[in-house]
This record gives sequence, C-alpha cells and structure tokens, in this order.
Amino acid sequence: LRQRLCVAGAVAGAAAAGWLYVRRQKEREQRSRRLRELRRLALGQGDFQLQDTAGAARSKADFLGRWVLLYFGFTHCPDVCPEELEKLSRAVELLEKDPALPPLQPLFVTVDPERDDAAALARYLRDFHPRLQGLTGTPEQVRAAASAFRVYVSAGPRDDDGDYVVDHSVLTFLLDPDGVFRDCYGRSRTAEEVARSVRGHMDAYEPLPP
Repeated sequence: LRQRLCVAGAVAGAAAAGWLYVRRQKEREQRSRRLRELRRLALGQGDFQLQDTAGAARSKADFLGRWVLLYFGFTHCPDVCPEELEKLSRAVELLEKDPALPPLQPLFVTVDPERDDAAALARYLRDFHPRLQGLTGTPEQVRAAASAFRVYVSAGPRDDDGDYVVDHSVLTFLLDPDGVFRDCYGRSRTAEEVARSVRGHMDAYEPLPP
C-alpha cells in the first residue's frame, strides 16, 4: 500500500510539475507577445517633432533609452505651471539621490508657441531643474504634439494689452526607455508620490524585444 501511495504521489507530483511548466511557458509567450505589441505601438505613440532651446530638431526617438517626465504648459502661466514644474523638479531630485536608478529626463513642452520661442523657454526654465529641457515649434507642430498625448489646449481671449491665458490639461506624463507611455500624474499628486510611482515603474520595467 505504501509503495502504491508513493507511486501515486510521484505521478501526481510529475503531473503538477508538468502543468506548472506549461502554465509558465504560456505566461512567457503571452508576455512576449504583449511586449512585441507594445513595441509596435510605441513607434507612433505620443511622437512629436519639435525644437529645443538650442534650435535643434527633437523627436521622441531622441529620448529613447531614458525615462522621461514630460509636462505641457506655457511660460506666461500665472501659477499652475510654475507649481507643477517645481513639483516635477523635486521628484527628479528625489530620484537622483539614488545613483543606482536609471537616468531620467525632465521635459517641458510649450502649448503657447506664439510667445514661447527658444529664447523665452531658456530664460524661463533657468528657475527649475538644471536638466529640464524645453521644447517648442510651429503652431502646427505644437498642436500635433499635444494631440499625440491627448492634451487639451485652448487659448483664451486677449485683454487690452494683448495678453491671454492658455487653458490646458494639467498632467505630467511618464515614458519608459522604449518610449511607451507608463503613467500620468495630475495636480493632486505630490513630488514624493510621483517619485515613488516612477521608482516602482523603473523596478518593474522589462525592455521590449527588438
């Protein structure tokens, strides 16, 4: 009886091991298929054709290989944009304290190309993180970039001095080194919460297959 039980146990154990192997193999195949699909989506997901403050042409492809925190705003914004850029800068500083973490690039894309040329962006961004890069372009390029991230943009009426406010979505986007959109953060998130979330995504990151 004991021998039969041992044999039955061995058979059951082998069957369970075989089932587990098949299940893991299936999970690996599903994950690989999903990653390949993400790679195809990433090629056009949230792409942009803009210029930096030195006048060099920039697209999403220029930032592949790095994590990116990207915010859309404008330099004449009275309060929200400065607050969000301060928060973004603080989140980057918190992450930079750990040298083991991969590089993170902060980006600011203007939604007001009429007033925010390269020189205006360069002056404005001096007050924030030293590696924060500014991007601008033609009205058509800026609209296309905002549309790629589904950012709402609407310029308000001009006052007697010709000044105006631009209403826009207040979101900071996280892109992984493959250019895939991973997360976004609204006004309610603190710098500490953003940093923790970004770190979590970094820890769980798996590169997409070529």
